[in-house]
Amino acid sequence: MEHMGKLMTLMLLAMLTACSSAGGAVPDAAVAAAPPPGEPKTVARDLAVPWGIAFVPGGDALVTERDTARLLRVTRAGKVTEVGRIAGVTPDGEGGLMGVAVKGDQVFVYFTAADDNRIVRYRFTGDTVSDPKVSDPKVILRGIPKGAIHNGGRLAFGPDGFLYATTGETGDRQLAQRRDSLGGKILRMTVDGAPAPGNPFGTLVYSLGHRNVQGLAWDPAGRLYASEFGQNAFDEVNLIKPGANYGWPEVEGKGDDPRFVNPIITWPTSEASPSGAAYAAGSLWVAALRGERLWQIPLGQDGSAGAPVAHFTDTYGRLRGLATAPDGMLWLSTSNKDGRGDPRDGDDRILSVNPSRS
Repeated sequence: MEHMGKLMTLMLLAMLTACSSAGGAVPDAAVAAAPPPGEPKTVARDLAVPWGIAFVPGGDALVTERDTARLLRVTRAGKVTEVGRIAGVTPDGEGGLMGVAVKGDQVFVYFTAADDNRIVRYRFTGDTVSDPKVSDPKVILRGIPKGAIHNGGRLAFGPDGFLYATTGETGDRQLAQRRDSLGGKILRMTVDGAPAPGNPFGTLVYSLGHRNVQGLAWDPAGRLYASEFGQNAFDEVNLIKPGANYGWPEVEGKGDDPRFVNPIITWPTSEASPSGAAYAAGSLWVAALRGERLWQIPLGQDGSAGAPVAHFTDTYGRLRGLATAPDGMLWLSTSNKDGRGDPRDGDDRILSVNPSRS
């Protein structure tokens, strides 16, 4: 029995060590492993740094290109139509035309302008696939700090009907801890850019202490998850609570400081640089840039995270955009033309992935 006890202890230690090296955090052993995804299929090719993906009624997608400022409509059959070039975009470093979100006939884009990052609302005329247009631009939020790095940029509507936006701290670390700054935050707003009712501080700020969030996703229970770039040690997935402080720059990864909320998953930065996030088939999915893989994190009914599993490692290069289509498929974009990747024939691509083979 003593030998059996020692053996079980050694097995447990080995399992915890493996989990730490693969995911940077000990997963919840009670969360069942999820089935793997199917093989990706190319929906569209020969794009240039597709950044954001959002679906319009009918199942087609609007896709942003960061450096060209083009807004594209991509059908499920792979037809690509230019909706327009967004006026005022000033691509610079990691900035440019980034997030896109859709609500009815309204389209919202997040982009880097000459002096700031901002969110602009358009009216979308999408009744014909061959000639979609956006019109009537209105800036609903300006003054988000901009920089050559860490511009955030993700837009998404939550299940509460409000618009969420992620911002970076532009390399000015202390902005993340300042409640009076829009940098290094997750913001929550109405379609007119006003603070959403119930925001924790009565301002646009929903959570703070972020370095550079580029992924937002909600599970069926309405819990919000965010993927975040670390610096040199740990990238993160956080379970977001209103008014919570996630620690940057005081903490990178897990800090066990009572002032800050620990991430539910961390990775070494070489394995992630996490960008887009989406929920599908019982798992949170995260696209990895530097890690060049798609991470699958099974979630428990209580929102706890199981052991992360990597898919398609080094197969498609840098992965950035990620969204769940109305039919349940995952749409995933490569980012090999962003100056940090190695472009391949056909890059950049939009891929379609069945999140569950079963």
